[in-house]
Amino acid sequence: MDQMTLSSPAFTDGGPIPVTHSHASGDISPELRWSGVPAACRELALSCEDPDAPGGTFVHWMLAGISPDRLRLAAGEERPQIARGRNDFGSLGYGGPEPPAGDPPHRYVFTLYALRWPSGLTSGFSMDDMRTTLTDKVLTTAALVGTYSR
Repeated sequence: MDQMTLSSPAFTDGGPIPVTHSHASGDISPELRWSGVPAACRELALSCEDPDAPGGTFVHWMLAGISPDRLRLAAGEERPQIARGRNDFGSLGYGGPEPPAGDPPHRYVFTLYALRWPSGLTSGFSMDDMRTTLTDKVLTTAALVGTYSR
């Protein structure tokens, strides 16, 4: 079986996320592309977290209900059939990087989950909902890390 991969034309793995995808620039999610989704996958889910946030890991983005036939999400893409989770800014969908000014670069970990069964998550779900729902459903994951500082 091929290994699932996650990438973006906006930044390389470990590289800086462009300011156009930051919280200050309007929260436009970067384009994401993936490959190697297992044949047994019934749904894809996605998260983006900042493990370097001063108060603990900060959730920037969660999606569920992505068709396993998809190979990408366009920049800023929002579709009604894709469930959007509530990020730690308190809004649905993508909340771009906004680390404290003067902090060293923070890491933003985008994780794509291939699920063996549908998650059942609906828009408004929390990270706790996502973690609970993904238990025993994950076939494999792929990660992409970007950095950002102000």
